Amino acid sequence: MFHAASQNRIFQDIVDQIQEAILEGRLQTGDILPSERDLKEMFNTSRGTLREALRVLEQKGLIEIKLGVGGGSVVKEVSVDKISESLALLIRTQRVSLNHLAEFREAVEGIIAAQAAERATPADIKQLKELLEKARKHIGKGKAAHNDFIEIDKQIHLVLSNITGNPIYISLIYSVHQNIHRYYDRFLSMDESEMNENYQDLKIMVRAVEKGHANQARIIAQNHVHRFNRRMKDKAQEERDHDKF
Repeated sequence: MFHAASQNRIFQDIVDQIQEAILEGRLQTGDILPSERDLKEMFNTSRGTLREALRVLEQKGLIEIKLGVGGGSVVKEVSVDKISESLALLIRTQRVSLNHLAEFREAVEGIIAAQAAERATPADIKQLKELLEKARKHIGKGKAAHNDFIEIDKQIHLVLSNITGNPIYISLIYSVHQNIHRYYDRFLSMDESEMNENYQDLKIMVRAVEKGHANQARIIAQNHVHRFNRRMKDKAQEERDHDKF
């Protein structure tokens, strides 16, 4: 399965060979890599270089290194979790601008809403309506209901992404909505007016999804993101103007 690593790039060659074996299906989920001794001979490398390469593969989420009797390097199921983690870090540290976040959300959440309108089952619609009703009950309860409302808003977006059946959309939308509250907390008041406006957007979007109106659902989702991003940008500008004085 493996051959001696290229001596001028031995570490990277080991990583590449094992990675390709996993991605091409020659190594399946749950398979255990050959022993460390055998891998050293196959790659014609030192124990230190081999272990470093295996650690990189573990960080990529391709293998899990189990210690002790019966341990070894076990192939993991390939997932989009690492992409999701990287996006989460970008959002948490606010290293993506509001504009970048809005561009991403307008495009992706518009597509998701449209696909949800095309693919939603009666059970999906029932779940969305139940979440809408929970959201409605928090309107008018003041700041105390802020976090609960945002959580339900997140759940609605996650359900819409789940309806698409696309694991990339599901993972990315989860990362965005799991971490975007840092921007909401800073740039949105989520008073009764904003909360009600948000709810109305969600309500008409769910209605479009229920009726199977894909283009309408897409436009509603995009307009919703655009409008609330404009509010956050205005608040950010107010902060910058205040800091000048």
